Amino acid sequence: MLRLVKLAACLAAAMLLTVTLTAQSKVDVTGKWLFNVETGAGGGTPTVTLKQDGEKLTGHYSSQTFGEVDLAGSVKADKIEFSFSADAQGTALKVVYSGTIESKDAMKGKVDLGGMAEGTFTAKRQ
Repeated sequence: MLRLVKLAACLAAAMLLTVTLTAQSKVDVTGKWLFNVETGAGGGTPTVTLKQDGEKLTGHYSSQTFGEVDLAGSVKADKIEFSFSADAQGTALKVVYSGTIESKDAMKGKVDLGGMAEGTFTAKRQ
């Protein structure tokens, strides 16, 4: 009898976890976001417009540092990653943002500036 109760409790916990993960994966990040980026070389507040289609992510990045560029990436469950090519004072580099979607209106993570610098970001939906 005790084994049956333990089995039922384990099944209930597994179902709850499945429902929670399914709910998290339904967040759509489509829209305009204001990022706050901090690196060892300084910070910035780029505006990022995202369009999500399933796991596929496309969009546009706008900042004083890198200007206007298109981006591509992916969203998998609560993980987001996108990248774009940029020019930093004549040096071509690949900028990669990777992070976690915390809610429908917030995300945070890390940014890699082509191996030249690294930093962190937070973002809020506008």
